[in-house]
Parts: sequence; C-alpha cells; structure tokens
Amino acid sequence: MTSTAFVALNIAVLTVSDTRTDATDSSGQALIDRLTEAGHKLVQKRIVKDDIYQIRAACSNWIADAHVHAILVTGGTGFSGRDSTPEAITPLLDKEITGFGELFRQVSYQDIGSSTMQSRALGGLANYTVIFCLPGSTNACNTGWKVLQEQLDARHKPCNFVALLQQKQQP
Repeated sequence: MTSTAFVALNIAVLTVSDTRTDATDSSGQALIDRLTEAGHKLVQKRIVKDDIYQIRAACSNWIADAHVHAILVTGGTGFSGRDSTPEAITPLLDKEITGFGELFRQVSYQDIGSSTMQSRALGGLANYTVIFCLPGSTNACNTGWKVLQEQLDARHKPCNFVALLQQKQQP
C-alpha cells in the first residue's frame, strides 16, 4: 500500500475588520499559527475594512494568483450592519462548498450553543482556489481550522481538496 505524501499549500489570510491592526489581530494570527504548524506556507496576510469592494479586491488578486491555493478569511460573517463578507465573496465563487458552513456550525454548537445559527461561515471554490470565511473570534478560527485541517491535507482519505487545488495553472 502506498501512502500519499503531505503537500504544503500556499495559503493567504485576510482579516476583515474596521478596528483590528497587526498588533491586535488575534484571529488572523491564530489562523497563521494553525496553518504553519500543519506545514503549510503563509503567502500573504492582509487586514481590510469591512467593505465589500476591499474584501473582493483582496480575494480577487489571490484567486488570480497561480501560487495561492487557499484563502482563509476571518471576520464580517455575522449580522451586524457592516458584516458583509458573504456578500463580498459569494459572487466570486465558481462553486459553493455548502458542507463547510454546515459542519462548522455543527462543531461550533458544542462551544456556543444556538448562537452558532448567526454564523454565516461559508466556503467555496474559485479558479481552483478554496476560500473559507470564518467568524472574527479567535475561538471560531480555531474551530474552523479543526474542520478544515483534514481537507487541506493530501493524506486524508477518502478525499480532500489538495488534488483539485494542484490543478491551478502555474505561469
């Protein structure tokens, strides 16, 4: 029996917030810590305001970049007036990964109970790049990574996203 080798993915992290800075972005840092601990590479990290067009611009650039396999977005997934991450990301997707939001909320229920129904966490695929949008709390990012880690690992069976992401055209 042959085993599949680990494949380090190039992952970008986007924090959506009107108030966080590099010094106070514990959620973005948690995602960076988890992905690098798993053996993946951080290719870029940005913070943008909770503005549909700033979110789309940042993600569109990464979607078009042949070297970016995955984008992890934290923040802007709730119901407050400025929360607009799902509205920004959904039009960019070729396909939605509906199971991600469903599974995230199921796992999150164990920590925060019925409040998880207010999470609009979502996942999708655009130009052979997976995008996962998580709530802005550090705890939610750690929960999200628990859900995502196996799907971003080529060794996970029976299936994972890695082979699909490797189809992205290199320049």
